[in-house]
Amino acid sequence: MKTWNAKAGEVAQKWLLIDATDKTVGRLASEIAMIIRGKRKASFTPHVDTGDNVIVINSDKVKFTGKKWDVKKYYTHSRYFGSTKETTAREYLEKDSTQVLRFAIEGMLPKNRLGRKLHSKLKIYTGAEHPHSAQKPEAWTI
Repeated sequence: MKTWNAKAGEVAQKWLLIDATDKTVGRLASEIAMIIRGKRKASFTPHVDTGDNVIVINSDKVKFTGKKWDVKKYYTHSRYFGSTKETTAREYLEKDSTQVLRFAIEGMLPKNRLGRKLHSKLKIYTGAEHPHSAQKPEAWTI
């Protein structure tokens, strides 16, 4: 017997719509990362993009458990001395609420060429409206 490996164009990719209202960020991010990667499919192949496209709506209504809104910090650094900046999750929620979820999901994807390609399969919107109705996304509950 031979092991079957998926080729780049063989796997059909669907569009899934996920509502993030009152969902915990980490649990939601791990489910979305598995969908984007294609791990829920029987045709999963580690080196091929076999996942589905994901549209997340209502990203401004996600929640953290405990005090993470004020305690969790995101760090940026420009590689110059003293340029480290830290931002809390609450500040990101007020500035751009899609970034909180995007950082969590992209942190769970591979850090290589395949991972950068998978980043483009994630669409996050703050409200309930999205411009992808032509793709006929299926509602997915988590």
